[in-house]
Amino acid sequence: MRFNKYLLTLLFFACNILAYAQQSNTLSLQQCLDIAIKNNLNVKQTGLIMDQDRISFNQAKENLLPSITGNASRQLSKGRGINPVTNTYVNQSLTSDNYSLGASLTLFNGLALQNAIKQTSLAYQAGKMDFQSAKDLVTVNIITNYLSILDAEEILVVSKNQLAAAQENVNRSEVLESNGANKVASDLTDFKGAYAGSQVNVVLAQNSLDATKLSLFQLMNIPYNQNAEFQPLNAQDLVGQYGVSPDQVYETALQQLAIVKSATLKRESAEKGVKVAQGLLFPTLAINGGISTNYSSAGQRSVFIDSTVVPTGAFINTPSGKQSVYANQANYSSQNISYMDQFKNNYGTAVTLGLNIPIFTNLIKRNNVALAKINLLSYKNIEENTKIQLRQSVEQAYYNMMAAYNRYQALDAQVKAYTESYRIFKIRLDAGVINSTDFIIAKNNLDAANLNLISARYDYFIYSKILDYYQGKLSL
Repeated sequence: MRFNKYLLTLLFFACNILAYAQQSNTLSLQQCLDIAIKNNLNVKQTGLIMDQDRISFNQAKENLLPSITGNASRQLSKGRGINPVTNTYVNQSLTSDNYSLGASLTLFNGLALQNAIKQTSLAYQAGKMDFQSAKDLVTVNIITNYLSILDAEEILVVSKNQLAAAQENVNRSEVLESNGANKVASDLTDFKGAYAGSQVNVVLAQNSLDATKLSLFQLMNIPYNQNAEFQPLNAQDLVGQYGVSPDQVYETALQQLAIVKSATLKRESAEKGVKVAQGLLFPTLAINGGISTNYSSAGQRSVFIDSTVVPTGAFINTPSGKQSVYANQANYSSQNISYMDQFKNNYGTAVTLGLNIPIFTNLIKRNNVALAKINLLSYKNIEENTKIQLRQSVEQAYYNMMAAYNRYQALDAQVKAYTESYRIFKIRLDAGVINSTDFIIAKNNLDAANLNLISARYDYFIYSKILDYYQGKLSL
């Protein structure tokens, strides 16, 4: 009894593991998008560049703050040298320390700092647009590839159904052949040949599906799983006309598409770059301040001990004769000044207002202005080229979509006609009125029309998604 419980428990867990494995083997469109965006190296690279632009923008703002630097040094000397406290020569071993704290603030430099903030801000915004553009490009590639997989799956299903129908015709013809009831002697071999052709179509459809799946896994940058399955999307009918003209799509794309916004922001950033270079031609006004102190092992001070009366060496005449003149003499001793006392007593401050005028700097700054202007022209060309390529891509996608829609309409009518024709030929074949050749032609016409109809429908969906991408409304 206990063994049966263990067996049931083991089977329960095994079923759960198998169900999870089957579930994890099925990918949805959203999962494919998440994986692709996470693993795409171009997305990662543009994200790193965006982070660099953000840091540059922050640094440009922080350049308005004063710069503060501190300095501490110790000097060991022996022999003749200068006492840094008394600024006199001494001949002894000497230890001295110096401490200073300085600050500098740029008050004016032709607004170069302010324009640099605007320049890096625009560059950071452009970086964010590049990051979004990279993700959008991955998204549209995944969606179109995913739709191509669903297209290939439908074609494979139809091809297998066609193969099954061809097998039925072979089986029927074999029965008739055994009874000598085939209309012509080649009926059985014709049906076998048609069956072999359907087998080839199934193989081609399977190969096309495998190739499309492989392409999707390469876009996701993960190992290929041949057994992966894909969730179907909600079936949707062709809505006919897209609803907007190519010019309307283009005008919307100019306002919504991230790659266009990026080109515009980069051009605006380059314009601010010219102003930054021009600002550096102006004089720079800056204020500097500092505080310093020092210590020397030679620092000494005199300390009063007592006073004594000593002759001065002078004499005065008195009635009794010359008398020596005496005076009080103070007696001092030298005493080393403590470290903290010197640190406090040697304290000093300074404030400087400086004007730096660039008179001649080997034309470096003027050449920088010229380079900035060339850089601006380059970004103007990039912006204009981006818009031209966008218009061409929009027009191409739009007319490809309309061609697919028109092809779908024609094929839809063709499928309906061939379906009716096939039904009639089937009745006539069963009645022995026609031979296998006429029936196979009718069947091949219907099969080809069905396959073309599936491709036309998915071509329409794909180009519709591309137009949605250009308008910034790409959805699943």
